Amino acid sequence: MAPARTRWAAIGAALTLVGTALPAVAAPWQADRPHDRARGHDAHSQELTLLATTDIHGRVANWDYFRDAPYSESSGDSVGLAKVASVVEDVRQEVGEDRLLVVDNGDAIQGTPLTYYYAAQEPVTETGRTHPMALAYNEIGYDAQVVGNHEFNYGLDLLGAYEDDLAMPLLGANVVDVDTGEPAFEPYTLVRKKTRGHKPVTVGILGLTTPGSAIWDKGNVEGELEFRDMVQTAEQYVPQLKAAGADVVVVLSHAGIGDSSYDDSEVPPENPADDIARTVPGIDVMVIGHTHRDAPEQVIVNEQTGEEVLLTQPYRWGGSVARVDLDLVKVRGQWEVTAAEGSAIRTRDYDEHPAIMDLVAGYHDTTVEYVNTVVATSVQELSAATSRWEDTAILDFIQHVQTETVTEALAGTEYADLPVLSIAAPFSRDAVFPQGAVTIRDIAGLYIYDNTLEAVTLTGAQLRDYLEYSATYFETVPAGETFDPATDTNAGGTPDYNYDMFSGVSYDLELSEPAGSRVQNLTLTDGTPVTADMEFVVAVNNYRRSGGGNFPHIDEAPVVYNEQREIRQLLIEWAQERGVIDPADFFVENWQLTVGGEPVG
Repeated sequence: MAPARTRWAAIGAALTLVGTALPAVAAPWQADRPHDRARGHDAHSQELTLLATTDIHGRVANWDYFRDAPYSESSGDSVGLAKVASVVEDVRQEVGEDRLLVVDNGDAIQGTPLTYYYAAQEPVTETGRTHPMALAYNEIGYDAQVVGNHEFNYGLDLLGAYEDDLAMPLLGANVVDVDTGEPAFEPYTLVRKKTRGHKPVTVGILGLTTPGSAIWDKGNVEGELEFRDMVQTAEQYVPQLKAAGADVVVVLSHAGIGDSSYDDSEVPPENPADDIARTVPGIDVMVIGHTHRDAPEQVIVNEQTGEEVLLTQPYRWGGSVARVDLDLVKVRGQWEVTAAEGSAIRTRDYDEHPAIMDLVAGYHDTTVEYVNTVVATSVQELSAATSRWEDTAILDFIQHVQTETVTEALAGTEYADLPVLSIAAPFSRDAVFPQGAVTIRDIAGLYIYDNTLEAVTLTGAQLRDYLEYSATYFETVPAGETFDPATDTNAGGTPDYNYDMFSGVSYDLELSEPAGSRVQNLTLTDGTPVTADMEFVVAVNNYRRSGGGNFPHIDEAPVVYNEQREIRQLLIEWAQERGVIDPADFFVENWQLTVGGEPVG
């Protein structure tokens, strides 16, 4: 495979013309499930069906590697491309190959120990093996995929190897090579569907991805790739699709609807899918994602044409497959969309397709063996269940390893005498280290993201601002009332991973005070009050340091440590080297929530 830089420049603005998808794998046990809508057949009308997935995040089997058991959730939904494969086959049998398109909306190669293992432990860039996700997508017979923000997590070489393995084009019109100014991925593809007795229908598929990758994966893309405004890019390319003969225009938008998690003045908006539909004429269907919502049908009227644009968002991880049925009529010899209907097919109603499971069996078994490797013994059970509202030993395990790593790295430097603080967030409410044997999957279940460790310097004033922002995670609880974790957390929809806690200083968060005035008794561990001009080294993950979550100061703070070490791997190595996980070695209760001056709990 060519080096990443060469590959990006060489691709340029090349376009691909795709024929029919790969043939379906027979699954005779699957009964036909005719769609409710009657489908006409004459020379002047035609129907097409679009199936879409999004945010699969490394899930092929319906398996929870952190629990070492089949995946389950309270809704009953299942996950994985093996389930998706059975859905696609079922619909393919119903409507016919010549009336079906299958697309994926990005975030495919990150999210489970399976994809981590073949990116970092036994990387496909070194072994030359086909990426397991590409194997599954190819077997199902997808027509196109857009690059998601998490595709950049493991670097451009790994992404390039994955792209080479795909039998479909990987799109990304707004991702531009810095040196050439040309698209780093194919901007769009044309898929031609021809049925007997009909003029072929040409479907133009445009790929756009959230510009947030410029922040979240700055270490991998800075100086290499530029992420341009999605709305402006759609304005540029939709007319090109029409000029190239597209009868139907589909936009794969790895972005959803909602606010940005960063400052839009520095990087274009994160979730402008509705703006694209409303302002760019000529789009028939948008597949949206990134926000992990379950929204099979939403209609937005284009301001210029007055025509409806159907937005569909499948449920994340393969929990559902979005189905869009399109009616077309021939007008002056050209096909036009007259109706579009969106629905969701729940994969929980389907079996895993044996052809997919057979393809990835070796990859899956190796991953299961890896995550069940014992790395240490815990002297007691450590749970993260209450980590959102009280200091817990299992979160302090992360804090300790981050602090120790940065302290050792800065020994002998100009920063060696500064206090080292650490930031961690409660990523998983279900994380637990059992008493006794602790495995890699236990540690991976605690630190579920592939973040790397960095360190910056902050002043005491900046530290206070940061803590005040983090404390907006909590609702205001009037003095005299009782704090309830079920109702008084996640204020304003703030996710758990955007609530940060510090080690290395002591503080109270007084929840009876309004947001912005909650940090009290902020001191060093010896009781010395933190003053505005004090300087600290702060260990932090690369996502937060790059601006993820829009926390103040951190993205502009001077970086004093960045050795690209994965935090999860640092935790595993620390446990392996010591063999014992004992809270006595790292647990320091240094913060608490209070209501009216009284500690919570």
